[in-house]
Amino acid sequence: MTSRREFLIGGACALTAGAAYAATPRERMSLLGKEKLEALIPRAFGRWSELPSNGIVVPQSDDSLAARLYAQTVTRMFVNNSDGTSVMALFAYGDTQSDQLQLHRPEVCYPAFGFAVVESLAVDIQLAKGAVIPARRLTAQSAIRNEHVAYWTRIGEYLPQSGDEQRSAKLRTAFQGIIPDGILVRISNLEATADSGFAVNQRFVEQLISAMPKQGLPALVGTNISKQLAG
Repeated sequence: MTSRREFLIGGACALTAGAAYAATPRERMSLLGKEKLEALIPRAFGRWSELPSNGIVVPQSDDSLAARLYAQTVTRMFVNNSDGTSVMALFAYGDTQSDQLQLHRPEVCYPAFGFAVVESLAVDIQLAKGAVIPARRLTAQSAIRNEHVAYWTRIGEYLPQSGDEQRSAKLRTAFQGIIPDGILVRISNLEATADSGFAVNQRFVEQLISAMPKQGLPALVGTNISKQLAG
């Protein structure tokens, strides 16, 4: 005969197994769909136009993990045709965000390339129609340059501003049974100060988002902000 103790232990095991099953993602979410970032990101918009460059810090190497992590990566340098200000832009898209595969945040990426992160703050990037992108600004310092960075990440429909929020977003989507896609959008420049650098990045992002084709906007900022901008 099954004892009460055995019954309780069995019931607890069943609940644990049920919770584990519920937390196992089974449905994929892709806000990019079959679109290609290379075609979606405009090469000229507002006062900005693309310049050839190979000096952009990229968050991947030749190892197999990086190859699996980023399905599409676009790196471009832009110049402001009115004042000569230059901006470096990186878009790194991963079609699967899981325990093994998740976006590399610049706080981790830059030190791997020999930079010291001397400032890192949560910020809101202002867009048209009162929309904002929850983002982060940081200054990465090396022996030869200071790079002022504004970036955001999207995990499914979440826009986490920190590593902890990113892990929480991944966990929430897992409990919803979803395997989300994700993107890192990173904008940087070499302006003299952090404040002037962020102001340049802010203006660049606002004009970039305004110029994005309608079908590509959710992949960058999620559907809620896309709807707000379209409304």
